[in-house]
Amino acid sequence: MHAGVQSFMRCLITAGPTREHLDPVRFLSNGSSGRMGYALAAAAARRGWQVDLVSGPVALPAPESVATHRVISAAEMFRACEPLFARCDLFIAVAAVADYRPKFTAREKLEKSGGDRRLELAPTVDILKTLAARKRPEQTVVGFAAETHDLEAHAQRKLEEKNLDWIVANDVSRPGLGMDAENNRVLLLARNGVQFIFGPAPKADVAEFILDHVIAAPRR
Repeated sequence: MHAGVQSFMRCLITAGPTREHLDPVRFLSNGSSGRMGYALAAAAARRGWQVDLVSGPVALPAPESVATHRVISAAEMFRACEPLFARCDLFIAVAAVADYRPKFTAREKLEKSGGDRRLELAPTVDILKTLAARKRPEQTVVGFAAETHDLEAHAQRKLEEKNLDWIVANDVSRPGLGMDAENNRVLLLARNGVQFIFGPAPKADVAEFILDHVIAAPRR
């Protein structure tokens, strides 16, 4: 049993990608495997916390002792998270949610026309920013930032703009680390300016590192 096991009793975690469908067989998505979010859910459950995991489409089994809610799109993920966030103590938004969706989704498969096709996109709901704006003083919100350059600057901006307590940043341009990889190297930034670096290490170890620091921080 880890120290601080009683610090959080109910935890909400998002994981994996979302899929934003162009038609019934094609979609916009990304390469997230869901491993980091699933590792965090498993680590939280081992600490005795009640864990809700809202997962996009991944090829991973549900962690033991975790309530897993499977969704496809960003809109579905938001609808699943909204009531769970209202009663959680800790929200960790790991999912790589698509920033845009097709403005129109065809009801039947779009056939190849041989010419160019214009695709209109509309922004998806910013799940993390929307829910963090509703944060109660006793809640803690942790975001993730997958970046390819200016890692710390981008993470710091998101930390402030989205009203987060912590943000976990990782450089997904590095081979073998981050998205769709077994290992990760992360920069953990706190709202008060404290920084920690961990890895490269297996994502299960990264999950323990993140939770250890989050529960050690003073509660408001």
